[in-house]
Formats: sequence, C-alpha cells, structure tokens
Amino acid sequence: MSKNDAFSLVIALLGYEHIYQSSDPHIMLRHIFRIKISATLLHSPALRRTYHSEKGVFGYRPRPKRQFKVSEEVLQSRNAQSNVYRWVEAYRKHGHKFANENVKPQGLLNAPELETTTTTVDVLELLLKQIYCGNAVSAEFAYIENLEEREWLSKHFEQLKTRSVSNDARKQIAELLIKSQAWDNFMAIKFPTVKRYGGEGAETLLAFFWQLLRDSIQVDLSHIVVAMSHRGRTALQTIMLNMRPAKIFRKLKGESEFPKDCQAMSDVISHFHTSEDLEIDGKTIHFNMVRNPSHLESGNPVSMGKTRSKQQTLKDGAFNDGNLSMEFSSKVLNVILHGDAAFAGQGVNQECLNMAYVPHYDVGGSLHVLINNQVGFTTPGERGRSTDYASDLAKTIQAPVFHVNGDDPEMLIQVTKLAFDYQREFRKDVFIDLNCFRRWGHNELDDPTFTNPLVYKIIHTRKSIPDLYTEKLANESILTTDEALKIRTDYLEYLNAELIAASEYEPEASYFQKQWHHITTASSDYVTYWDTGLDYALLNYIGQQSVSYPDNFKIHPHLRKIHVEARRNKLNAGEKIDWSTAEALAIGSLMYQGNNVRLSGEDVGRGTFSHRHAMLIDQDDNEMYIPLNDLKGGLGGKLEIANSILSEEAVLGFEYGMAIDNPDNLIIWEAQFGDFANGAQIIIDNFIISGETKWMDSNALVMLLPHGYDGAASEHSSCRIERFLQLCDSKETDSDGDHVNINIVNPTTPAQYYHVLRRQVLRNFRKPLIVVAPKILLRLPAATSTHVDFQPGTKFQNILPDVTVQPNDVQRVILCSGKHYYALADERKAQQINNSAIIRLESLCPFPLLELQEQLAKYRNAKTFVWSQEEQRNMGAWNFVKPRFENLIGKPLLYCGRVEAPTSATGVGKIHKQEAEEVVRRPFQL
Repeated sequence: MSKNDAFSLVIALLGYEHIYQSSDPHIMLRHIFRIKISATLLHSPALRRTYHSEKGVFGYRPRPKRQFKVSEEVLQSRNAQSNVYRWVEAYRKHGHKFANENVKPQGLLNAPELETTTTTVDVLELLLKQIYCGNAVSAEFAYIENLEEREWLSKHFEQLKTRSVSNDARKQIAELLIKSQAWDNFMAIKFPTVKRYGGEGAETLLAFFWQLLRDSIQVDLSHIVVAMSHRGRTALQTIMLNMRPAKIFRKLKGESEFPKDCQAMSDVISHFHTSEDLEIDGKTIHFNMVRNPSHLESGNPVSMGKTRSKQQTLKDGAFNDGNLSMEFSSKVLNVILHGDAAFAGQGVNQECLNMAYVPHYDVGGSLHVLINNQVGFTTPGERGRSTDYASDLAKTIQAPVFHVNGDDPEMLIQVTKLAFDYQREFRKDVFIDLNCFRRWGHNELDDPTFTNPLVYKIIHTRKSIPDLYTEKLANESILTTDEALKIRTDYLEYLNAELIAASEYEPEASYFQKQWHHITTASSDYVTYWDTGLDYALLNYIGQQSVSYPDNFKIHPHLRKIHVEARRNKLNAGEKIDWSTAEALAIGSLMYQGNNVRLSGEDVGRGTFSHRHAMLIDQDDNEMYIPLNDLKGGLGGKLEIANSILSEEAVLGFEYGMAIDNPDNLIIWEAQFGDFANGAQIIIDNFIISGETKWMDSNALVMLLPHGYDGAASEHSSCRIERFLQLCDSKETDSDGDHVNINIVNPTTPAQYYHVLRRQVLRNFRKPLIVVAPKILLRLPAATSTHVDFQPGTKFQNILPDVTVQPNDVQRVILCSGKHYYALADERKAQQINNSAIIRLESLCPFPLLELQEQLAKYRNAKTFVWSQEEQRNMGAWNFVKPRFENLIGKPLLYCGRVEAPTSATGVGKIHKQEAEEVVRRPFQL
C-alpha cells in the first residue's frame, strides 16, 4: 500500500473522506484538526446559544436541524476508488475555471488537479468535462461546508444536461426574446434621445422570469418581491408584467405617470415599479417590483424588508404559530437582480448577505441573478474588482453560484429550475451569474468604443441573442422564420397602437390600495392634532406587564432592582415616569390595540445606554424573553426585537421596506448614536425623504437618533439635525401643514415621546418620523412625566410653553429645542432670573408657527428674542429656525450657541466644559 493510499484509508476511517481534496496529507491533517477544534467550540452551549433563544421568540424560530449522512455503501465505494473520487471532486471544485460560459471569454485559469495522462479513464474525463467545463454552464459550490448541500448540488448539477426543454416552452421563450428586441428597437426609433437602459444583450433574462413564475406556482408561492436596477426593466414590465406601454410613452412625452390630482414630483421610466397579480397556467401569483433609485443595489435591502413584512402579514415561516415546521419563504420569495460591477463594488451587498440568516432579518433565502455585462459604465471587470468573478461575494455566505452563458436561454431555464429547487430545499441564498453583454454603452446615448474598442468590435459584429435563438429553432423546424416575423410584426403594431393611445391614456392611482385603503394623503393646509392619551389604569397594566417574567425565569439581580422594581414603583405612584417606561407604554398600548411593532438596530433589545431592556435574558440558560409579547387582553399585536448586524444602510433600507408595505405596523429603527445614521445616507436621501413625492410610497418609519453634547467628542454628540432639516420641505415664508415630507421632533419629556410614537399609527396618513433622541434625559430626574400627561385628551404638543414665569415680567424670550432646555432652566434658576421665558420647540418640522405665535403673544413686553442651542452655529436648528421666525413672526432673532466648526464637538474635556458653560450663560446676557 502506498503512502497516499494509506492516508486515503485513514481519512475514510476518520469519517473525513468527503472533504479529502488535497494531495498533501499534511494540509489535510491540519484542516481536520481545525474542524475538530471548531466542532468542539460549536458544541459548547455557551457559544452556540449566545444571544438568541433556542425556543424562539416572535419573528424568530431556530431552523430545524437536518439529519444527513452519506450511506455506508457510497462511502465504501468512494474509499475503494479514492483516487477516482478525488479526481471527480477536483472537477467539481475547479471545472468552472475551464468552462466557456462566457459570451466573450477573456482567459481561463489553471488547475493542475484536472490534468491526467491516464488513457483508461478517457470516458470519465470526457463526461466530467462535459458536465463541469462545458460551453453553457458551470458551477461553484466546493467551498460550501455543509456536506448535504454539496452532495445535493453535485447530484442535481450533474443531471442538469440530461434534462430537456419542451418545444412549446422553447417557442414561448422565443416569443419573449423577439418581443424584447422589438421593444428596444421601437424605443430607439421613436425616442432616440432617451436614456432607456434597454435589455439588448441580456434579453435571455426574460427566460429566467418565465421559468421562475412557473416554478413558483408549482409550490404555491403567493408573492414574489423583486429588486431590479434599470437594465431591461421596462421590457420586463411591458412584456411580462402587464404594464401598458402607453404609460411609458405618456411619460416620455413629458406627462406624469400619476393621475392629475396627485401631487407627486414623479420619477424616470427606469424607476417605475410593478405590483401586479399575474395569471400563470391558471394560478395567480402577486409580483411586486420595488422602486429603485439610481444608487445601484440600494433597493436590495428594501426588497428584503418588504418580503419579510409580507411574510409577517401572511404568517409565513416563524410568524406562523399554527405550523411550527413552516420555514420562511413558504409563501413569499425574495428575488434580487444585480449588476456585475455594482454587486462587487457596492458595500450594501455585503451588508445584505450578512443579514441573510440573521434572526429577524431572515427571509428564507433570496434568489439572486447577476446581469453580468462584464463592464461597469466604462470600467472592465479587472479594474472593477479584485476577485476572479463578479459573483465572488456570494462565497462569504457559502451560497452556490451557477455561471450561465447568456446566449443559451434553454440552459438558463434549466439553471433557474436548479437554483429554485436548491432555494426551496435549503431556504438559503443562491446565485445565477448570467454572462451576457451590453450592446450599447451605459445608456443608449453613450459610445462605449471610446474606452472598450476591442470588446465592442466583437459585440457590434455578432448577431443578437433573439436572432441566434430564432435561427436555432428555425433550423430545428420548431419555429419558422415567418412565425418569428409575425410575432415581431404583431407586437410592433401593438406598440404603435399604444403610442397613439398614450395621448389619451389616463394613469390609474397605484397608491392607497389594498392594505393601504384606509390611508390618505396628508393635508397641505394645516397641522392636525391627535388624541393619543389612554386611561391610566390600562397603561399601568401594560407597564407592569413590560417588566413581568415567568416564575422560573432567572433575571439579572441588578435589573430586578433598578429596572423591574423601579418601574413598578413609578407606575404605581403615577409619578417620575421615565423615558424607557413611556416607550414601553406607547409600544404596549399599540400592541393592545392590535398593531405590531418592530424595533430594529444595533443593541436595541437592551438599548445602547442600557435603559430599555425590552427583552430579558435568563441568567442560567441564556433564553430570551420579551415581556410585552405575553400581554393579555387586547387585540393581539406583537413586538419584534431585531438586534441588527453592525450596519446602517442595509438595515435601515430593510426597515424602510417593511414600513412601505404595511401601514398598520410601527417600524422603529434606532441608531446606536445619532451620527451613525450617516452610514445610511443613501437610504435616507433616496427613499425615506423623497419616496413619497417621487413614487407616492408613504411610510411611518421612525428613526431614533441619540443626540446631545455631553463631552463624547465629535463621533457621538450630534445626530446632524441640520441635515434632516435641510432635507425637509418646510416652507420659509408660509405656514406648514401635515403635507411636509417628514416630521422632525426633539421631545423633552417621556410623555411627549409616548404621544409622538402613538400618533404615527393612529393618524389617517403616514409620514416618516425623525426623533432627536436623548441620552442624559433617559435618567434625568427633571425629565420625567406623571400619569396626568398620558390621560385621555392629551396629545403631542408642538411647543411646550414656559409655565414658570409671569408673562408681564418677560423681557427676553429664549427659544430652544431638546435637552438643552434643562441646562438653560438650571442656569436661570441658579441666577434667579425672572425676566426670561424659555419656549421649547418640540416639533421642528412641520414648523409650529401657530403655537409659537400664541405663546409669543403672551409676552407683550419682550424686546429680545434669542435662539439658543448647544450645537455649532453652522449646525443644529439655527439656520432652519432663523428665516422662519423672522419671515413669519416678523421679529429679529439673535443667535447663542457654539461658533462655527468643521466637526460637531471638541475632543478636549476642558474646552467642552468651557463651551457648555458659555452656551447656557450667554442667552441671559443678550
């Protein structure tokens, strides 16, 4: 027996034969040692069961443990033919490097493991090359650690080319490709100066959707939620998704895509969305394509969040208490289309993949397709990434990748079926890398030969994919040339008729329907007030439940004293109700009324400042318990605590996706510190701030942004209020109404926070809410409320008046917002100042003009009006408040605060202390 044969036997005996792929025994032994060490650690209960319950909590149920073992017969066979098996495994691992699934191959890699000089295995070699090194498809999955998945993928991929596509299906695919080409040709002729982002060079994509829809109805999926960027979007929508071409033609003639009475600013055709019930082979499935801005890939987390929201509504996966074996994506599937350069280059993709299997963000596996143009705008692949494949990011979550030649729609159908089956079997992400090309530049008005002349010399001399495929079917007597021509002619006649009809076409309202039917557009004329108070007996019950736990639950002794017992005492007394208690009352009362609440972000269960403790952890077994989810009575709303990955953009996009789907759920995202929101600026700018005016997508998403200057230097002091104020559409020269694009509040009492949270759901319209959230106010004795502040008839007050001064004595009125008020009040008291009133602007947008006028009317003797803030002069609310106050109140407003600076706060303790003293002393001296 040779040394290698002996080693093969040892490997088989140890049970690691399935991972024996290296010819170096020492490498394999080190690998096995690492596996043994990892297995020991993974089987440590303390490490396996860290933060999340094995019993499950609302929105999360541990994935069932699958039992799999390669049969003894197979293992014995592999051991007996170990060298042959190693050779097969080498093809499985390296075959993709030799495959020619690229429509314009640019070089292949070396894999010495595939070389052989043995002639007795020629048949096997030929078979392996046909399977793994063919001209249409290749696969990558050897890096997947799970043996069952690798075995499943090997088996099914090796059977792929034994399957056939029916002639009827081939004719249907040909029709789609012909129409796609005709659509792009028609658009090029009729609208030659329009950037249409056509699908030319990637028409095969329609074959993917054709197969996907048929696979979906076979497993009784009810919804597909899709994220897709510009390329080929309008062709898909008009050919397969029931969008009338007249809608697009009307838009291209300068009209809006919305009805005349709609006050939307609208968007371009490549951002249009689809929400349609499709009839496929006698069954109905809902297809929802989310809006996409031009910030590539940013729609991906939105689609994931929307998928999860629909799963919650339809009781899919862990949301179904009646079927404990149901896995996510049993009813709703997420599909994400990427561009090759964008997938490799945009960090949001890494964030999304990192969320894929995280509790409370899991959607049961997404199906991904890379539309691989092999160039990004003008940048070729080797300059757009540092990896071999555009899809290599998929390997970070061990997702299999199938590389498919875009010239072969039939192979794409087969791979789509395989990818779909894998997703259904394992409920995990899977990727199809569709190698195609872009016939024109980044858009049709761009000349790609400036930067990629050799590539486009090939592209411009080759036939189109639809032409190649129809010729193939004609040669096989499946679709005649005349039949193909008739399909094209009939479709062009239809498009011409739609172009004529565009001038008379009236768009239908696509908003405030189905689950949104009870929601309306906010008034532009005035600000409304909403009674958000409740009987205190009910609130006391809810508050007590928020700190209750089972008798056999071992709570942390410190929490029992400072959290549980303290809250119960405050509630029973109806006094000194703090911030976290008020939040629990707001959330619990909405749940009692039947609304679901989701709280998402980094460390939100406990809270960054250890103030919330909405979830409790058993100190003995690490099990999680959420007290409010055992609330008795009421209409059964649930609280989902979603402790997120350390991400802002993807997580906030995910929450936005949930918020735009269901208006009756309160979705809250909390930044660990307010300025961390800048990591999600793309989501803020392109979705939250402008989504309603561009797309009529309303939402009530709440963003909690901890803010306050307390010596923490520039990274943890400011939530950048000024940026949100700049993004709002509040008027400088007229009064605001409810119609402003966002609400921005800086509440100073727990009751105010309670009321503004409840208002989000109780109003008959939806607006995003930016809360300048507190840090020191969480435990400041002065910043508490009493039971009276929550009683029926109470509401969020846009301004909190000064009730401590005599109006006739006031000569100076100081305006401020947020926690700065308490420092000013302490200074006034310490200096025994009686001639200064302090008015708190609790709402910044909409600007509280009416309430401010009413308050100022009390102070007839006031001569000086001051805006006081702790932020730098070029930050905070000063530049927002000043023009509104002077234009609408008609009086000059003086500034008092920190001076201009390029960063939000100093990192020098002594300077901070000096500034803090100065900003509270000077307002009383002006």
